[in-house]
Amino acid sequence: MSASLSPLPADAPWVVMKFGGTSVASVERWRNILELACTRRAEGVRVLLVVSALAGVTDALKAMSNENDAGERKAAADRLFERHAELLRDMQMPMPTNVAARLDDLRALAAAGPVVDDALAWKAQVHAHGELLSSALGAAFLTASGLPTQWIDSRQCLRAISLPNQNPRTRMLSATVDARPDPALAADLATRGEVMIAQGFIARDEGGRCVLLGRGGSDTSAACFGAILKAARVEIWTDVAGMFSANPKQVPSARLLRQLDYEEAQEIATTGAKVLHPRCLSPLRSPRVPLWIKDTYNPQMEGTEIGPQVREAAPSVKAISTRSNITLVSMESVGMWQQVGFLADVFDTFRRHGLSVDLIGSAETNVTVSLDPTENLLDSDAVAALAADLAKVCRVKVIAPCAAVTLVGRGMRSMLHQLSSVLAEFGQLRVHMISQSSNNLNLTFVVDEDVVDALLPRLHELLVRAGSLRSDDTQLFGPTWHTLYGGGEHDIAPAWWHDARKQLLELADQRTPRYVYHLPTVRERIEGLRTLGAVDHFHYATKANTHPRLLQVIAGAGFGLECVSPGELSAAAAAAPDAPRLFTPNFARRADYAMALESGATVTLDALHPLQHWGELFHGSSILLRVDLGRGLGHHQKVRTGGTGSKFGLPLDQLDTFLTLARKLGVRVRGLHAHLGSGILDAGHWGEVYAQLAALAERVGSIEILNIGGGLGVPSHPGEQPLDLAALDRVLCKVKAAYPHYQLWMEPGRYLVAEAGVLLARATQGKRKGELNYLGIDAGMNNLIRPALYEAWHEIVNLSRLGEVATTLYQVVGPICETGDILGSDRRMPESGEGDVMLIAQSGAYGAVMASNYNLRETADEVIIE
Repeated sequence: MSASLSPLPADAPWVVMKFGGTSVASVERWRNILELACTRRAEGVRVLLVVSALAGVTDALKAMSNENDAGERKAAADRLFERHAELLRDMQMPMPTNVAARLDDLRALAAAGPVVDDALAWKAQVHAHGELLSSALGAAFLTASGLPTQWIDSRQCLRAISLPNQNPRTRMLSATVDARPDPALAADLATRGEVMIAQGFIARDEGGRCVLLGRGGSDTSAACFGAILKAARVEIWTDVAGMFSANPKQVPSARLLRQLDYEEAQEIATTGAKVLHPRCLSPLRSPRVPLWIKDTYNPQMEGTEIGPQVREAAPSVKAISTRSNITLVSMESVGMWQQVGFLADVFDTFRRHGLSVDLIGSAETNVTVSLDPTENLLDSDAVAALAADLAKVCRVKVIAPCAAVTLVGRGMRSMLHQLSSVLAEFGQLRVHMISQSSNNLNLTFVVDEDVVDALLPRLHELLVRAGSLRSDDTQLFGPTWHTLYGGGEHDIAPAWWHDARKQLLELADQRTPRYVYHLPTVRERIEGLRTLGAVDHFHYATKANTHPRLLQVIAGAGFGLECVSPGELSAAAAAAPDAPRLFTPNFARRADYAMALESGATVTLDALHPLQHWGELFHGSSILLRVDLGRGLGHHQKVRTGGTGSKFGLPLDQLDTFLTLARKLGVRVRGLHAHLGSGILDAGHWGEVYAQLAALAERVGSIEILNIGGGLGVPSHPGEQPLDLAALDRVLCKVKAAYPHYQLWMEPGRYLVAEAGVLLARATQGKRKGELNYLGIDAGMNNLIRPALYEAWHEIVNLSRLGEVATTLYQVVGPICETGDILGSDRRMPESGEGDVMLIAQSGAYGAVMASNYNLRETADEVIIE
């Protein structure tokens, strides 16, 4: 395959390519390696392949080395012989002499067993055979396939060094390599060939003995080779495309991280990401060698590039990671206060018991630490012995099992104000420790282990929605895991405005700021909701958008109109006089209820006061009762409408009092209502509300209607998946099957109109302050207050330059004299100038209806596209 290639010059750059156990476990995967190595060689670089043992072999060798019975060790060695022989048969190759020699050597080691005085050295020799065998086998296969590949012994290239804090075990089985650039070694290897293969995981110590680099050490081996050779880059080829913003097995919407600097990648790897060994980045920093992570089976996919650069960008969360099996040790004593040497004594106790401390939190009389959750720390006897020794000097409490949840990103402290929704989520949990590093790269919460699986997806969504995890920055964030591996994702952008660009630019030429509503999109959303067969009736929440034409279209589709004020009732009656009206106010005046009852609207109450003080007004009427189920949901604290921190709904402990008052007044409670918040994308939420209301209805006895509210979420950030209506219908149908005697109502609002609306504005001027580029537009928080009020995220595009390369990071601001007049932070767009037309998407809900003339600025007008 390489016969047609010109010989490489002596100074040709190196590329180190590492392949893990699954990547070398079959002939098909060795063919992948062959193709990748040929591709790199054709690019004019010298290739060094670093390989792990075949998948499962290291574990088998470890089990063999722990076996005391010589017969069992021999049987294990025979099984390993057959494993490699089977792969050679698949490759249609005879047993190479060097592979046979390695297998014979392994059998000899198994027969001999450990030497009493040097058991660790014997164990290292046994474990090393996984990589020695896979590399020898690989060299033979690649050479036979037409790519001459020289086998080299990593133990002749990588030299371990002794560190002060190492014990004999770590020096032998978890060694550290001297990875300083070695031009002489690089020159020597260059004389041996153009493609070489070496072993990961192994090195030699000062005495020439074989040592190991610890589990996952092949990544570290590749990095050490990259540093010693001053390679153009190190490539880690694995079974995923790179690092993601969360564990994609738990969060399918996690985004590929395209670019990271060494420090960020180190934090992500150290705090739980499995794709990269935490130790492998350290050797690369000084020689500034980049590292790529790529998918062996999908080499065309982009991956993660890690390098020395610190990107010029605003602070943001790059990833959220978790580690389980954390053990906390809490130590409390008044004697530690201002006591010189107390902590030194405490940590010496940890050292003597061989336990590594990770996180540390302290107060005047308490120190709490976490034990690093590595394999050698799972010995409960060691923890018990530690606690017994510590109890001599302080009160000790061991808390387990716990999990550490870590947010990683540069400038963490400057983002705390953006993390209110995340902090509120932790506020509902038992948080045992909070840790924030001095390098300002992470923020860690230690919680009970059993909450993490459900917590992680919620936190990732909250970070995206709060803008803390700036998934709109396409230079940093790539596709979602679901897009890459799960069959694609739905378009989340309202495609209509792309197609209507010419018309929108013409409308902007007439006037800005201007709202534009696209009725075909509204009709599409209506048809989507009609697929929910379990729902008997919809009421549109008119507060989302009261434009008369929208009300006509929605009511014309058979929807009722839900109103919260006399003004909305009048607007609904004017636009759609025949549509059923539902009045669901909060802390309204007596006169408001009187008007609603007189107009024939169905009234919802959510407090005792109306019946306690205005009972005659409701005498003999039928009402709905809004209850507070004790919790709230939504993308921001200010859109959560449940729980004691929210003003909405009757507390359940007042339900009996309300029902007693209703009976005395002849008021019939014919329905129960609950609405917990807005912007919810989890279909299961409404099933839970439905089931809870149904259970309450059984107690009341007069209930006919269960109104589970609205809050149906609209995905706004790249990578967010839309609400799965089919899943929602399944959830609702399941509950309805158990309670078929109740009508089911819903109150969609933003879901129907948000994506149908855009706000057009025009750029006024630009300004640079420090590292920030400000772009002013003629629409401000008086036109669209959601970003300022809810920290809501709206896509913003330069419509005049749609399709041009986005090169500049902007803070998009309005003309209002308020610091909070920011429509969008850190938006990457083409270089923009005065007069450019800007489009703010998903503005069809809670836009014009919340506008004001603050600063005596004009409000935007509204235009309909039929």
